[in-house]
Amino acid sequence: MSGAGDYQEMAASVPPSLKAITLTHVRYRRGDPLGLFLAWVSLVPVFISLGGFVSHFLFRRELQGLCFAMGLLVSQVLNELIKHSVAQSRPAYCELLEACDSHGWPSSHSQYVFFFATYLSLLSLRRSNARRVIAAVPWPLAFLTMLSRVYLGYHTVAQVFAGAVLGLVLGAIWYWIVNTMLVDYFPMIEESAIGRWLYIKDTSHIPDVLKFEYDNARAARKKVATD
Repeated sequence: MSGAGDYQEMAASVPPSLKAITLTHVRYRRGDPLGLFLAWVSLVPVFISLGGFVSHFLFRRELQGLCFAMGLLVSQVLNELIKHSVAQSRPAYCELLEACDSHGWPSSHSQYVFFFATYLSLLSLRRSNARRVIAAVPWPLAFLTMLSRVYLGYHTVAQVFAGAVLGLVLGAIWYWIVNTMLVDYFPMIEESAIGRWLYIKDTSHIPDVLKFEYDNARAARKKVATD
């Protein structure tokens, strides 16, 4: 009885096994300024998700943006399914990063940012060739994110390249699905009860949304001033 009691006491004193959320659990070598910079770069998917799409839903509520966010979510679900089926380990350095409890192929960070860059670029070029600057903006961040995952020791080169290719392909496919198939349902969604209740709108038929909203805002202000 005493032996069983001692065993139970020892088991109670052992801390439980902990698991980190890998999307935000980022470590770098102390005193390494490049590592610090790349650690922040590695959080780009978090900034896009929380800062970009959440604020978009709160203030814009465009169907194109909502479909964009839905595509990223589907991409990440597929990434987790592939990771669990392939079950390829992370680099040996993952022990120091406390990240060995998750699989490494393909890199979810690389897949996320390359999906984002592909979809945003195609969407920007579709509306206007003058938006080539906007279309080019996400690509440096995408490559820096891919580099950060290797430099910080979370992934091998093969794992980040696999994520990048998968994100690029899925981003292009999802863009085609949204803008050749789902776009036909946008007016119906916009006019639905929930669409009107949430003020969900479709601006995919407007070539230059920024100019359209600018002109309408000025016209509304002038109308208020003359009333």
